[in-house]
Amino acid sequence: MQNSLQIDFHNMDHSPAVEERLRERAGKLDHIFDRIIGCRVVIEAPHRHSRKGKLYSVRIDLSVPGKEFVANRNGSKDHAHEDVYVAIRDAFDAITRQLEDYVRVQRGDVKTHVEP
Repeated sequence: MQNSLQIDFHNMDHSPAVEERLRERAGKLDHIFDRIIGCRVVIEAPHRHSRKGKLYSVRIDLSVPGKEFVANRNGSKDHAHEDVYVAIRDAFDAITRQLEDYVRVQRGDVKTHVEP
């Protein structure tokens, strides 16, 4: 990445293991598209229910020349996101799909239909 990865933890303590996982997944995005301008990841543990546990929310803002992508995996809807690593995986899978679609369009791999 041309600019460094920015990681923010909200309502939770900083975790070196989580940060390492984020850096690993963000590094893989460079293999898909090497002109990434910036990447910001926000991990939040907004709720603490007595029976349900913490549901993590992960938001990724990715900037490339001329376009910005956002992946927001809100933990309040998916109880699998009680595990922060599952929430991270889902958010990075979503941003990866968006970036791959963008790369296909840039390369011309996407078929366009001519208007009659």
